[in-house]
Amino acid sequence: MKNDSTTTFLNFVLAALVILCVMFAVLSIWRQRDLRHMQTQLQVEMQRSQVTSARAQQLLQDTINFNNTAKNPDLAQIIRAAQTPAAPAK
Repeated sequence: MKNDSTTTFLNFVLAALVILCVMFAVLSIWRQRDLRHMQTQLQVEMQRSQVTSARAQQLLQDTINFNNTAKNPDLAQIIRAAQTPAAPAK
């Protein structure tokens, strides 16, 4: 190349672009790792939620079975309240 200042400037731009590419690659790797970690945590929490929901459903069924033999009106009212679906949140 004939012009030394042009070569220096282009080398500087090239170096800056290489540094930016490396920074973006490292940032991308960190974010992917964090995303995988959050997905794992979400799966664990979903499993816990499903287990808790199953336990609650079983408890409700046991309560209904008990009320069929005991015939408690207060308990029947609580069961009806638990069986009605909640209003959707807005």
